[in-house]
Amino acid sequence: MLKEMVEKKATSLPCDSTTMTNYFSEDHPDEEKWADCVHCGMCLEACPTYLITGQEQHSPRGRVHLIKSVAEGKLNLNEAFADPVFQCLDCRACTTACPADVDVGGLIEEARGQVRKAMPLTGWKGVVSSFFLKGLFPHQKRMGAVGGMLKFYQQSGVQKLMRGSRALQIMPSHLSGMEAIMPEVGSPVQQKYKDVDVIPAKGTPKARVAMLTGCIMDVMFSDINQSTINVLTYNDNEVTVPKNQTCCGALHVHAGDRDTGRKLAKQNIEAFENDEKVVVNAAGCGCALKEYPELFKDDPHWRKRAEAFSEKVQDISKYLYDTGYEKPKSSIDKKITYHDACHLAHGQGVRHEPRQMLKDIPGIDYTEMSRADTCCGSAGIYNLTHPEMAKAVLDEKMKHVPEDVEMISMGNPGCMLQMAMGVQKYGRRSDIVHTVQLLDWAYQKDQKSTVHQGKE
Repeated sequence: MLKEMVEKKATSLPCDSTTMTNYFSEDHPDEEKWADCVHCGMCLEACPTYLITGQEQHSPRGRVHLIKSVAEGKLNLNEAFADPVFQCLDCRACTTACPADVDVGGLIEEARGQVRKAMPLTGWKGVVSSFFLKGLFPHQKRMGAVGGMLKFYQQSGVQKLMRGSRALQIMPSHLSGMEAIMPEVGSPVQQKYKDVDVIPAKGTPKARVAMLTGCIMDVMFSDINQSTINVLTYNDNEVTVPKNQTCCGALHVHAGDRDTGRKLAKQNIEAFENDEKVVVNAAGCGCALKEYPELFKDDPHWRKRAEAFSEKVQDISKYLYDTGYEKPKSSIDKKITYHDACHLAHGQGVRHEPRQMLKDIPGIDYTEMSRADTCCGSAGIYNLTHPEMAKAVLDEKMKHVPEDVEMISMGNPGCMLQMAMGVQKYGRRSDIVHTVQLLDWAYQKDQKSTVHQGKE
């Protein structure tokens, strides 16, 4: 009954409070997602915002109740509804804890889309959001230009001058903290391989895979993209880097801009249409790609194409584990722990594979982190839009990081930046690394050892 009434509503205006629903009729939260929620409370201990605030509206079951209440016409799409919906980290830990697998994350993203239709961002917030989400991230050349400016900032001495002055002190603390842990900007993979159709395998090719380079990933973490290519080719995979791929759209969907998310999804689906496997090294991007069908629930044609595409997407650790990888012979003598990126562990169910990769590297002294799958507070750009809550979540996360580890490994760039801020804040000496980097470094040592033996 509810779904039938929703579908009859006009797409241009929200329904009024006298009807069954106050949602727009198009792309509204799916009743089937909340139908199994019995408000049992199993999700409460898994929710970072609830543990910090203790407020029911900031718990998963509270948010589900609010989303359902709007559908029933009991609440309106207003600021009181928007606050708990956007305060959610969308970490998906609640779904892991839920006996009924209620897709709270999916509901949250659909609800955010409804809020932004009813309450578009205005003023400086609207300008900033439009500049980054529409004017920058989807455009490789513009992102490349930003990368070039950051590279100049780091290598010209300007960064050193800024850090030696008091200029950074006038910035908000969360922004100055981000500047302090900014990784060294390298050369984007997209640029490096722009004239290469296929990057050859080291030996006899066993498969050909396409790689998502990402937007921020290829600017801020191009070394990780290169390590991903190195590891894939070392294990006899040919690699392609499709030229017309674009931003995955995760940040847009998280922000409630589902229209732009759909536009980017269509471009990526077409870009990778002829590839059998799409390998991703950023947990948030991988999860977004796998959830493309959710963006096209009202469009049967594109939903079918999105479903076929999502089946091809795999995280780099999952792909290597499933297809087999050569165990390194060289040693990396470090004490290491592992942080589960939310959109890898909860979003994609990938937990064992990266840990096994670490344990297969000789010399690694692996220590399991307690509550390793709790959110670090990055959550896309949550640490920029909700810095106080992100800080509180990070403080709680750092309590569980073993103090004597030399490296903290993970599989998501946002987590790497956030955890680096935590390490700096608490005076730790741990390096933040991507899991695939460790495997690449071990392979490089193997290759050097082989060359050295050959010379002898």
